[in-house]
Amino acid sequence: MSTPAKPHPGGFPAASPFPRRRRRQWLLGLLGVVVLAVLLDLAVGGMLVAPHQVRLAPAAGGGYPFESVEFPSASGARVRGWWWAVPNARSAIILMHGVRANRLTVLNRVSFLHAAGYSVLLFDFQAHGETVGRHITYGYLESRDAAAAVAFVHQKDPAAKTAVLGVSMGGAAALLASPPLPVNALIVESVYPTITQAIEDRLIVRLGPWGRFGAPLLSWQLKPRLGIGVEDLCPIRSAAKITVPKFFLAGGADRLTTAEESQALFDAAAGPKQLWIVPGAGHQDLHAFAPAEYERRVRAFLAESLR
Repeated sequence: MSTPAKPHPGGFPAASPFPRRRRRQWLLGLLGVVVLAVLLDLAVGGMLVAPHQVRLAPAAGGGYPFESVEFPSASGARVRGWWWAVPNARSAIILMHGVRANRLTVLNRVSFLHAAGYSVLLFDFQAHGETVGRHITYGYLESRDAAAAVAFVHQKDPAAKTAVLGVSMGGAAALLASPPLPVNALIVESVYPTITQAIEDRLIVRLGPWGRFGAPLLSWQLKPRLGIGVEDLCPIRSAAKITVPKFFLAGGADRLTTAEESQALFDAAAGPKQLWIVPGAGHQDLHAFAPAEYERRVRAFLAESLR
């Protein structure tokens, strides 16, 4: 027979030690999960801002007669790129690539722009491609590279009108530049309105609805890692201050920068402005998705804005 519990002085049986032990084990397990989550979050954060550099082969330019160029930027980098001038051109287009990419990812736009009579500059942002840098900053330091690229084109051809075509982070960098870029027109594709929304969208895509709860764990790392806050990465706020003609492009099926977010960015922007939501396109190369319509619309916008 089992021994009955020893009576408590007040007349009640003594509490068993096992529930207390189980609570302690549960709390230690919970603490372990929290610590693991924080360590995982820190590791992911480190990977997201790590440089994405690659050496480009001489033939990588696709056979175009590019001039290899290099110019200083207030980001601290010496930006490397390619310049293709059109004799007697009256306008120049500056192509800006997306995050964890390089100038090769916008190379497919060079041909139709050059055929339309525009000189073209494409370059690697700091911490991307062949341009050195310590961290990717999702448009913050990259906006200084954008300003340096515009200054380079103005130096090359002081009489030329200029336009920027920026993809994803490249578009964010163009919008975030302070003061606004001294250009005549902006084309921005698939640009996040705020970095908080960008982080949340990506976590939801990878982790489902619960992913949104992990967004603060990544966004808080901006300050200790990069010295900037979420308020420094708000293209939707900057777009309201830019008064040159703007053309916003977005994928109708984009889950990383939703059509609703692109609409909100467009609504907040100062005029004049245009918006094209590309049916069925995700967060991808919109020129490759619908090349003929893309080229037609971009040429029309540039002809109107740079005439």
